[in-house]
Amino acid sequence: MAIRLPRIASCKKVPKGYFAVYVGESQKRFVIPVSFLNQPLFQDLLGLSEEEFGYNHPTGGLTIPCNEDLFADVTSRLN
Repeated sequence: MAIRLPRIASCKKVPKGYFAVYVGESQKRFVIPVSFLNQPLFQDLLGLSEEEFGYNHPTGGLTIPCNEDLFADVTSRLN
């Protein structure tokens, strides 16, 4: 069963105004709008990342240490 996330895409190139994050144990890559950075719910996820990894992310990109379902729930609430 696939979860479709609004305004989120998986792609190799990151379009202008978007950035890539890696989520969950499988390190699934999502490309999300930069505007999410201003959202308190997303900032909470960034706090988890800071606690877990500091500024040393294993993939070289921003890794968010939560499961994909939680990420989908949080990002679906953001506009």
